[in-house]
Amino acid sequence: MVVSSLLCVTLEVCDPSGTRKPSSLKNLHLPVPPREFTLALFETADLPLFLRISGAIVRDIARGRLRPGDPLPGTRTLASSLGVHRSTVVAAYAELTSQGWLEAQRGGATSIARVPPEVTPRRFAASADLRERVPSRTSYTVERAPAAALTLPEVNRGDLLLWGGAPDLRLIPDELLTRLARAYGRAAHQHGGVLFGYTREVRGHPRLRAALAELLSNARGLAAGENSVFVTRGSQMALELIARALISPGDVVAVEALGYPNAFNLFRRAGARLLPVLVDAHGIDVAALTRLHAEHPVRLVYVTPHHQYPTTVTLASARRAALLDFARKERVAIVEDDYDQEFHYDGRPVLPLASADPHGSVIYVGTLAKIFAPGLRLAFVVAPEPLLARMDHERVLLDRQGDQVLECAVAELLEDGEVQRHVRRVRRVYQSRRDTFCDALDAGLGDKVAYRRPAGGLALWAGVSHGIDVEAWRNSARKLGVHFQIGRQFSVDGRSVPCARFGFALLDEFEIPRAVCRLRESLPAKASR
Repeated sequence: MVVSSLLCVTLEVCDPSGTRKPSSLKNLHLPVPPREFTLALFETADLPLFLRISGAIVRDIARGRLRPGDPLPGTRTLASSLGVHRSTVVAAYAELTSQGWLEAQRGGATSIARVPPEVTPRRFAASADLRERVPSRTSYTVERAPAAALTLPEVNRGDLLLWGGAPDLRLIPDELLTRLARAYGRAAHQHGGVLFGYTREVRGHPRLRAALAELLSNARGLAAGENSVFVTRGSQMALELIARALISPGDVVAVEALGYPNAFNLFRRAGARLLPVLVDAHGIDVAALTRLHAEHPVRLVYVTPHHQYPTTVTLASARRAALLDFARKERVAIVEDDYDQEFHYDGRPVLPLASADPHGSVIYVGTLAKIFAPGLRLAFVVAPEPLLARMDHERVLLDRQGDQVLECAVAELLEDGEVQRHVRRVRRVYQSRRDTFCDALDAGLGDKVAYRRPAGGLALWAGVSHGIDVEAWRNSARKLGVHFQIGRQFSVDGRSVPCARFGFALLDEFEIPRAVCRLRESLPAKASR
């Protein structure tokens, strides 16, 4: 049952002339209306009603709904809400106060004790039925996926992040943020009555889809139109919708043996069986994939061909053709996660796999996180209509729609070329940081790590010398305030991999040498000799 809240009233006072006017509430001390409060009382015939009320309150404390210091409604209010006599609630409160669960406040108010006793009730928990219904925080088990989720580490002031894949938000100019804010305001002012409501455009606002289609066509070579673009809240949602639409429990999903653990976990949650495929200096081994498919028919292949995640290698042209041919012949779907297409520094940019796919085998996933800001939560999928139609249904169940006002604002910046100009600026900065980092790494750790200078992306992949415990190195470096990733974090089965991933995009030319110096200082004792 719900405790009714007090009605709001308008106070009026008279000024010296006798004219009535609304009073200033600034200096008035009005009673605070009680918040809504519900209690679930189990039908337990062998317990008095006041103990059932006591037990319900303790259950809410145990599960965290009621926290230390939270106020409880008055006895009259709760009695009226529950349809019981006030003396019953008084008895319940008295019982809980005597046991230390509640505290009496000045003025007769009652609140949850600041330091409650143990989370299981005492005398009124004598009933086995009630005891079983009081949950503890360890009364259930959550099945965990083998791969640990990839999240940002906890950092302290002055720490240095060699964290791969994250853009430096310090590079976003104030002018660009101002333009975004103004574009958001214009969209809200001109179309707010529509954009702030529900919409049938579950694929994203048509204006943003059209702007993205033009970007994909001009810069990435995709034959994409507005109707083939599906906007999502980040690439993780894009992968989630694809998995929901395509994968059934027991389906085999082939993944790169080293890859993106958050995607691994997502496919596992969909019921897929993940089988790893070797990755070498030329990308995923398509011949090995073909052999795998012969033994275990593959439903979907998840790849990062432009800059393989995390090794940064680019899928060789012969293997690109072989992979597309394999998908066409075997009717296997390919999910291409193109997370950093814009950042290619050496030689000609390599176009997405989807740009060479005339048969609709490739489901293309892109993001604005790296080229603008991750916090915008904007990504997109380009796929054949039958798949998009199934994603429509899953989107409604999961999230219904995106932020239409934000999508319109970002579309305006894309139409005006603001985002594209920003990309060109930061590409030069990241290339310079890559070179600075590689030079510093050669000078400070050239005898401890081996790597190939990446042609693009925001990180590099390095093998460590034999005898270096890379996990111990990572932990030691944390104590000195520098954070990097290790190979095991990207392994499908969590096996140890003697490699490290260093992101260079988050640090400038002055911070990079300090980070490498700390890396050298944090080497395990045996390795530093």
